[in-house]
Amino acid sequence: MGRSQRVRRAAAVGLAVVLLALTALSVLGAARTRGSAQTAGRSAMLAEAYNRAYNAVAAEESLERKYRLEPGPDVRERHRQAGADLHQALNDVSLRGTSDDRMRVASLESMHGDYVTAISRMFTAVDAGDPATALLIDNNEVDPTFTRISDVVQAATDAHARAAQQTLRDLHRVESVVFVTTVAGFAVGLALLAVFTAVTVGYQRALLRQSAESRRRALHDDLTGSGNRVLLAERLADLPGAGGDVAVLTLDLDRFKEVNDALGHTHGDDLLRQVAQRVEATVRTGDTVARLSADEFAVLLPATGADEALALAGRLTDELHRSFVVGGISVDVETSIGAAASTGPGATGALLRHAEIARYAAKEAKTGAVLYAPDMHSGDTARLQLLGDLRRALDATDQLELHYQPKIDLRSGAACGAEALLRWQHPVRGAVSPAEFIPIAETTGLINRLTLHVLRHAVKQGRAWLDADRPTAIAVNLSPRCLLDPQLVEQITGLLHEVDLPATLLRLEVTETAVMANPALALTTLNRLHGLGISLSIDDFGTGYSSLSYLRRLPIDELKIDRSFVFAMDSNANDAALVRGAVDLGHNLGLTVVAEGVETAAHVAALRQLGCDLAQGFHYARPMPAAVLTDWLEQQPAHPGTDVLAIS
Repeated sequence: MGRSQRVRRAAAVGLAVVLLALTALSVLGAARTRGSAQTAGRSAMLAEAYNRAYNAVAAEESLERKYRLEPGPDVRERHRQAGADLHQALNDVSLRGTSDDRMRVASLESMHGDYVTAISRMFTAVDAGDPATALLIDNNEVDPTFTRISDVVQAATDAHARAAQQTLRDLHRVESVVFVTTVAGFAVGLALLAVFTAVTVGYQRALLRQSAESRRRALHDDLTGSGNRVLLAERLADLPGAGGDVAVLTLDLDRFKEVNDALGHTHGDDLLRQVAQRVEATVRTGDTVARLSADEFAVLLPATGADEALALAGRLTDELHRSFVVGGISVDVETSIGAAASTGPGATGALLRHAEIARYAAKEAKTGAVLYAPDMHSGDTARLQLLGDLRRALDATDQLELHYQPKIDLRSGAACGAEALLRWQHPVRGAVSPAEFIPIAETTGLINRLTLHVLRHAVKQGRAWLDADRPTAIAVNLSPRCLLDPQLVEQITGLLHEVDLPATLLRLEVTETAVMANPALALTTLNRLHGLGISLSIDDFGTGYSSLSYLRRLPIDELKIDRSFVFAMDSNANDAALVRGAVDLGHNLGLTVVAEGVETAAHVAALRQLGCDLAQGFHYARPMPAAVLTDWLEQQPAHPGTDVLAIS
């Protein structure tokens, strides 16, 4: 009996010891799990903050490249905001991080100060039209500093991610120990251990979910759910180093800012989400879609050659040119796509930059998609140089000048106005053709400033002719970008008031393409201009696509037939039929019809027979300076009611 009691007592003591041990082990395991979860959470938050810093630095670098190609206050402001985002992310690191993190932040702030100083000097070089100096600063100062900052931030991100992973491994070890010990215990201990195990597993799962979500957010865009620049860089780095075909596409939406301005940023975000969905649905399994910035996306195409990349770019263009429904409104957008392909080992590093260069070429040429070619670098430099020279020409007083070509009344043969042509006398290159500098200006905001420059000089000349008792209406050709400018009407009104020129002596010319780019907005703008008393013309009629129903609704009074149809009308029956149709259409709509490019007496005879109203071209006179034209007009009978000057 005594021995039995001793056994029971020993068993009871043993059970108590086991229970106490299990309890102590469970408590310690839970404490360890809780501490590890807190550590992992802090590491995940720091990794996310460093990732935001990396995204901000990447945005600064992207906007720096964009400023070199399309400088403007909007790009510069976005670059400044990216720098502010970087400082905010680094401040979050300082608040939550260790002393090592705070020392790293101090070092990054110092390096970023050097980066900002170099960027400021580079922007000054770009504004001064000095691409060579800008490129030198970029290569020797900006890029090296950007690389150092990126390397430090990426290393810190990786370090905190590894810390989170190590914490997970520690949790796994704690769980194993607790589980094995519990299995060896009593049923009561096992039941008790199950409670603590459940708590431990809950902590572990929560930590795993938190870690997985943090990594997903670090590699994906919050707005669209597509990958981001970090994911794209990782996928590029993971490509096999032995070579093989690989391609990158970059795309953005043309005039996306107009959607934001017209519909608001909420609807603009909705459009971006729909764009991302269509891109994801069009690419293949295994391709990586990433949103790089506002409306800029990239697609990484492993095992893909140049031909396949261009074919996919064509399919993307078709998909994105289908209408989107945003806020109950049908919205049509256009896209520019750049493609770059690599077939050699170690050649993937520059793919993204090459694809971006090709995208700028596609945007300028308005061809939808363009494949990168090495000679685009030289073209890009020449374009930047010409763009800078044109900016300086606008500030100079002796480079840009308006020349005038007389317009002739085909019935009376008398002069009834002139078309003014913008001429640029470059101080080094000499005369620069409008066909060379106008398209470059139209792809940037410089076309608005150039148009205002022409308007200002044109209305001053109109005032001079009015003071000389020869009132002559002056017409200015508006590009699509100018026609969609919400400040256009106020600017023109101000210029007319500045020289006290009646609105009836100003004529504005727009092309079919400009009107059809946004018919509703164009019609509103043209009605406002017409309400001021300004006359309106459709220029280059027949070369674009227009809706006759819209043409009938436009407040125009003149239709100008493009020179390409007039040139061969006396020898080509098709061209003659097209001119006849344009004349009949114009007259049926109650419009005056003008033929451009009249170069021979045969042209004149044919146009008179068709009933065309006005003509201009080399047959009558070549373009001449205003003073020469004034003398020329003094020798001609005047028709004040129909006098027209046009700027092109």
